[in-house]
Amino acid sequence: MTVTNVTRKTVLAANCKTASTFLARLRGLQFRKELPPGHGLLLAPCNSIQMFFMRFPIDAVFIDSENRVIHICEGIKPWRVSGIIRNARCVLELPAGTVSSTGTATGDVLDIQP
Repeated sequence: MTVTNVTRKTVLAANCKTASTFLARLRGLQFRKELPPGHGLLLAPCNSIQMFFMRFPIDAVFIDSENRVIHICEGIKPWRVSGIIRNARCVLELPAGTVSSTGTATGDVLDIQP
């Protein structure tokens, strides 16, 4: 799937996978060596993340039911845990630096297409 920031007219992830089962969300990006540029993982439903067994930092974009960005964590390092983000419906995990390079900010609207 593709995730586009409609507000900024930028592509966050041209190659995004979805983790929608409990086990898929729990595993997430664990044990991977990297998340290449242009790739992402959408965890749904989800309102917090854990970075256990991760090998690299990521950017995490928390999204509400209207596909609006409600919280951003940039460069989350391995072995960290985000807080629970109230009203988050899903979390988009991206390579570290994606949020900064695309100018994505709280309040932006995302378009998530299969």
